[in-house]
Amino acid sequence: MLEHLIAGSDGPSAEITALTADALDGWLGEQTDDVAAWVRANGFTAKPGATCLLPGGGGRIAGVLLGIEFSRDPWAYGDLPTVLPEGDYHLGPGLDGDEANDAALGWALGGYRFTRYREPNGALARLVWPEACDRDRVETLAAAVTLTRDLINTPAEHMGPEELAAVATDLAKDYGGTCAVTVGDDLLAAGYPLIHAVGRAAVQAPRLIDLRWGDGNAPKLTLVGKGVCFDSGGLDLKPSSGMMLMKKDMGGAANVLGLARAIMGAGLSLRLRVLVPAVENSIAGNAIRPLDIVKSRKGLTVEIGNTDAEGRLILADALTEADSEQPELMIDCATLTGAARVALGADLPATFTPDDALAADLLRNAAATGDPLWRMPLWAPYRESLDSKIADINNISSGSLGGAITAALFLQEFVTETPAWAHIDMMAWNAKPRPGRPVGGEAMGLRALFALIEERFKKA
Repeated sequence: MLEHLIAGSDGPSAEITALTADALDGWLGEQTDDVAAWVRANGFTAKPGATCLLPGGGGRIAGVLLGIEFSRDPWAYGDLPTVLPEGDYHLGPGLDGDEANDAALGWALGGYRFTRYREPNGALARLVWPEACDRDRVETLAAAVTLTRDLINTPAEHMGPEELAAVATDLAKDYGGTCAVTVGDDLLAAGYPLIHAVGRAAVQAPRLIDLRWGDGNAPKLTLVGKGVCFDSGGLDLKPSSGMMLMKKDMGGAANVLGLARAIMGAGLSLRLRVLVPAVENSIAGNAIRPLDIVKSRKGLTVEIGNTDAEGRLILADALTEADSEQPELMIDCATLTGAARVALGADLPATFTPDDALAADLLRNAAATGDPLWRMPLWAPYRESLDSKIADINNISSGSLGGAITAALFLQEFVTETPAWAHIDMMAWNAKPRPGRPVGGEAMGLRALFALIEERFKKA
């Protein structure tokens, strides 16, 4: 998977020197007049992301200058595997462990290509693993992000509820865990009526994926991921433009499975449980209807104000089960609302939690890893907009504003025993290419969450 990172080079490798704009003049002052003149003639000003190839003898590349904004930015290196000429490269001296990890991870993720349906174009530039780098950690995180991207990028034809369950089952086997899957009408017998109601109209039956790993006596971490493998909107059918990217509506599930891979690969000292309600929101004669009322696993009756607000329904049953164990930490990830994108844009996942200490830890780790999150309020006065005249709660708000908040408040109704709970509403998709982040499925918040979990649950 990481063939573009190598233990050593058979021949000469070109050195990459990362420079901020403020450091450029000092570096040029230490070079020969010819080198300084070459850099200036090429217009290199150390603008973030800019590169300048330094010529060597025999037509080879002697070195590369890379413009960066600050030293700990993995994405500064994200374009290099594809924009540099084929060959071997190494990082200049002086990087500490964190800087080396960030650079290697950026290089690793910058070489990501989704190759299931076609061969990649061209070879990647190769980086010699930096000496100060924690190679195991970088490989663990790169594998987690790659898994997440691959799952989201795979079309629903080949990544339905059945295939998603198979991925989780294989993942559990790889790390000595277990995975139970409750399918179809067995969901009703097991007490998951909302998951069943949303997914019953699809050709592939709905299911609840339940992955467990680790010491059952260790502190409990539970991850819940929205696994809507395709969302047509149900009877409240989406327009074609709204349906175009709905293969990514299982992005929350992909993110928690990728995160689980990182946790298990790192051998953290915890009892991990991953719950993924996996469905397709489809149309058939037995599809859930607007104004139907379904009794949830928690016992609350839910009026269906809109069948296209299905993600919160399946999460409600899964969160109820997760909450019943009162884990030390519970996190759910979901591509839940367009309102979160309106509020924060595509790149910034909205984060909700009633726990101020957890919020502070999440944001601190997000900043440290360059994996952004932004806290949004669980504004209690908005809860009344979810009131129903004939049921305990409606799945949509009576108003058109604050949709990400009211969706989070809906979920909060099903989390009553676990104070340390966070809900992350994410895009899980790159709409435009950026260094290290090609167009397509994306792990959002995964590295920040891993850092938080690693901090709270130390390695055994």
